[in-house]
Amino acid sequence: MTSAEAVLRLEGVSKVYGVDKAAVAALDDVSLTVGAGEVVAIMGTSGSGKSTLLTIAGGLLAPSSGSVTVSGTQIGTLGRRELSRLRRQRVGFVFQDFNLIPGLTALENVALPLELDGVSGGTARSEARRALAAVDMRGRGRSFPDDLSGGQQQRVAIARAMVGERSLILADEPTGALDSVTGDGVLATLRARATDGAAVVLVTHDARHAAWADRIVFLRDGRIADQTSADLPESLLTGRP
Repeated sequence: MTSAEAVLRLEGVSKVYGVDKAAVAALDDVSLTVGAGEVVAIMGTSGSGKSTLLTIAGGLLAPSSGSVTVSGTQIGTLGRRELSRLRRQRVGFVFQDFNLIPGLTALENVALPLELDGVSGGTARSEARRALAAVDMRGRGRSFPDDLSGGQQQRVAIARAMVGERSLILADEPTGALDSVTGDGVLATLRARATDGAAVVLVTHDARHAAWADRIVFLRDGRIADQTSADLPESLLTGRP
């Protein structure tokens, strides 16, 4: 894979918490490349470094060593304002705890990243409605987070991550609060974004969900233990035997 094709590139990334005898390596010399149009699932036991990898990949946490490149930009060279702009424009996050703003409606939550980047209110809300429709939340745009179920809040969070022209989608257990049918719909939506050219990195503990990916990366004790291609049977994708 050439640098031009790579949306995300981690090179020799390590993350150490604490110092001296109290030091704990959450990630240890991890190198990973994810290309445009590719879905990569990250799997591993609790404490293997999955969420740390995702957080560093999106520039929310700095590595102790190594480099992270997103859409051709090495993010360790950016100042705080430049890094915030890159995250708004290029990276979409789906967090386990949703991170919705309680005082904003679902539509306003989804439109917010675009408005912060200077997109007009009308255009931002139009894009937000399209993103909500993609996760089957078209009719709940005026609802506040507290009026939504956990699964509905998760779908709003996913719509917010996908709104606009993000080239990298980072999802930490995005189907954790969803039933199987809705979860499959969300995975299909993420798959469609990859088909449109985005790179998607999905942290999951569920092998069936990981099977939606092109490649599965297994972490153990902060290191990549193995990688394999995923091959989801057509019957699971279409619902037909």
